[in-house]
Amino acid sequence: MPLSDTAVRNAKPTARAYKLPDEKGLFLLIHPNGSKYWRHKYRYLGKEKLLAYGVYPDVSLKAARAKRDESRQLLAQGVDPSENKKAVRASKMLRASNSFETVAREWFEKHRETWAASHSDKIIRRLEKDVFPWLGGRPIAELTAPEVLAVLRRIESRGTLDTAHRAGGNCSQVFRYAIATGRAERDPIPDLRGALPPARGNNFAALTDPDKVAQLLRAIEAFSGSFVVLSALRLAPLLFVRPGELRQAQWADIDLDKAEWRYLVTKTNTEHLVPLSTQAVAILRELHPLSGTGRFVFPGGRDPRRAMSDAAINAALRRMGYDTKSEITGHGFRAMARTILAEELHQRPDVIEHQLAHAVPDALGTAYNRTKFLKERRAMMQLWADYLDKLKAGAEVIPLHGTVA
Repeated sequence: MPLSDTAVRNAKPTARAYKLPDEKGLFLLIHPNGSKYWRHKYRYLGKEKLLAYGVYPDVSLKAARAKRDESRQLLAQGVDPSENKKAVRASKMLRASNSFETVAREWFEKHRETWAASHSDKIIRRLEKDVFPWLGGRPIAELTAPEVLAVLRRIESRGTLDTAHRAGGNCSQVFRYAIATGRAERDPIPDLRGALPPARGNNFAALTDPDKVAQLLRAIEAFSGSFVVLSALRLAPLLFVRPGELRQAQWADIDLDKAEWRYLVTKTNTEHLVPLSTQAVAILRELHPLSGTGRFVFPGGRDPRRAMSDAAINAALRRMGYDTKSEITGHGFRAMARTILAEELHQRPDVIEHQLAHAVPDALGTAYNRTKFLKERRAMMQLWADYLDKLKAGAEVIPLHGTVA
């Protein structure tokens, strides 16, 4: 006699486990602790086998019968339901191991050691915040261009178009890694070319007019903040390195006698050499008695064991009356130097780009080399420092034509 919902619901436990049969091999197994398990007994190739369908009331009588009927249909087709269940589970596990998030995290771990910590942090945060919640669980081989585009447009809708483009670039890298490791056949990102508006050039605010630069340099000299921050402000235009590289400069990397500073570029984790002008060496020698016994050239105000805050330079510029969104920012010293060195001092673009630690392949395909154009860069950095001194003093500065030998 088939079971009823009432019979299943009212079945009471006894000292020993017992069965309440339904029909066609389905039965309810009731344990002494009151747990009720659905089981299905069937025969395959003459051997008796058992399938589990879950626990009541999570799985109702109706649902258990539906599972039983599915198994009977497989039996009618000559398929063992137990083996089919194992195959389905294995397939799900395989799909999970080949999900976009799994492959992306594997790709990330393979490459993170070659990136600066700040760069790798941005990549994984971008993926975790903007991509994984929507694509992470999907098998990477099954993802389509429209699915990825929907995610990128969601990012764009926040008004962060540049982030959308960067996320698309990261996704493309993950797809290419999946292709290389045999878990995908193609990268759908190229199909999205033109689907998003081109990224707007959100350049860092910078002063490139010599007269305004002169005013800024004089304002820096009049800065009334701490000597550490003042020294960083004075060096920022002279060295035009990335703000994070400047604030985390370490005395161990600086040779004042050789007038050199060697460090790892944050974006590429490659070695870089900054020739120090006589003005830069003088500023560092003046600062050395204050912070030279510690690790960092510009120690933090609260904890000298840590580098100066990443907001210190911009905060100082704002105290001096500058708008760091529209006039000048810590990163803007790079654009300032690049523009004036080229347009006013007529320095070679490839020499400038090498000093900015940008990859500049030459005709032979040689990428950035920390010592390339070193003689020219030493001369350029001294020329630049002398030029800034003249601007600051208010002297007439006559643009030099040609390049430094």
